[in-house]
Amino acid sequence: MIPFLVGLLAVVTIVVAPGVTVFSMAVVLPAAFRIWIVLCPAPHSLDGCSCSTSEEEEPIYSIVAPLRGEARVVDQLLTAIERLNYPAEKLDVIIAAEANDEDTRAAITARKHRIPITVIPVPSCKPGTKPKALNVALPFARGTYTVIYDAEDRPERNQLRAALKAFRSAGNDLACVQARLCTDTQTSWLARYFTAEYAGHFDVLLPKLAALGLPLPLGGSSNHFRTEALRKVGGWDPYNVTEDADLGIRLARFGYRSATIASTTYEEAPADSRRWLRQRSRWFKGWMQTWLVHMREPRQLFRDLGGTGMLVFQLIVGGNALVPLVHPVFIVGLMWEISKLALQGDGWTALAGPMHYFAAAGVGYLTSAYIGWRGLSYRGVPNKMCVLLYTPVHWLLLSLAAWRAACELIWKPFHWRKTDHGLDDASRHERTTSSLLELERLVSGLIRRGELAQIQN
Repeated sequence: MIPFLVGLLAVVTIVVAPGVTVFSMAVVLPAAFRIWIVLCPAPHSLDGCSCSTSEEEEPIYSIVAPLRGEARVVDQLLTAIERLNYPAEKLDVIIAAEANDEDTRAAITARKHRIPITVIPVPSCKPGTKPKALNVALPFARGTYTVIYDAEDRPERNQLRAALKAFRSAGNDLACVQARLCTDTQTSWLARYFTAEYAGHFDVLLPKLAALGLPLPLGGSSNHFRTEALRKVGGWDPYNVTEDADLGIRLARFGYRSATIASTTYEEAPADSRRWLRQRSRWFKGWMQTWLVHMREPRQLFRDLGGTGMLVFQLIVGGNALVPLVHPVFIVGLMWEISKLALQGDGWTALAGPMHYFAAAGVGYLTSAYIGWRGLSYRGVPNKMCVLLYTPVHWLLLSLAAWRAACELIWKPFHWRKTDHGLDDASRHERTTSSLLELERLVSGLIRRGELAQIQN
């Protein structure tokens, strides 16, 4: 279907205005690039690498979690960290909490900790961003490697070991490995669509980009770094509100590689439109910031990234920011052409305008749905694919968030719209039930095999 729409677009381009054709290319090229990446056979990836290690060989591993207003989920985060399959004495856990965030700090001190934790107060001054908090914590990191977790994160138990194996199987030019992010909030169609988006992005697109050796726009969490390389590139840009994408490009400009690992961190998705819009507007604003900052000296950027890297930067980072801004133009143009056709048009030339807009929008919609379908298939949840029928509505919401971000970029360029966590009670209860059922199955298996120690009075 997508090749048909691209062909249709090429044919009708002959008779439409050049300006409309340029707008169409702004949508079609990023979509076509994503399809090519997804379908392109990838060389060897670090996802399935194996490397035997013993506890004596394992280095100190720093875990940094920036928190602000997270009293509801801090216990969940610290419990997930304590469950990690890594020697406790080699964990360097750092919580960067806002100095004036008394509730979060009280929640940290109120619980019993199984591992040592360092709480670093982050000065309450501008910019009030996550990357500023990370930069405050970075000088205190003692580990050879450093991972970043968000407040709502629940990483798989073996994630640190998987990252360590990936680093050891590669050279020193590998500066970062990105774990896969997955949302398990199911209380609204927006949250379920979020799951499809994440599956397509982290399970399909990013592993292919990494395997092809292309610059990787990192996710905001579960980034595992060589601490030395992280310090060498200057840490995070404290003024960028999607510091992850900026850092991924900066690592590539310094000659470092990024890779992905097949270990998952589960997160909570914003289930209502207000929280979703706040978060997505911040992401769009950050991608715009990232594109503008790195394009200040395009010739130097070209020398640093090379031709292929420069193209990836334009299509991924630039495309993420531009396509949602252009999308409303296509909707208005399509309605205008249809109205003209209904009132006065007939013949091939009259049909060319509506067909052009329809084909361009269709390429974008179907590309998003296809990558989401591939991701959900990889996750083994094809029964959740019906949510992809909401793709046109989702694109309208993306456009709303993008235009809001563009306005904020002018009036509030460094304002951090924080996402509230710990509000999805239904999904949290579902996770608790699943964990209890998993524990029951485990205990039943141990009893069946006679491996459960008997408790004597």
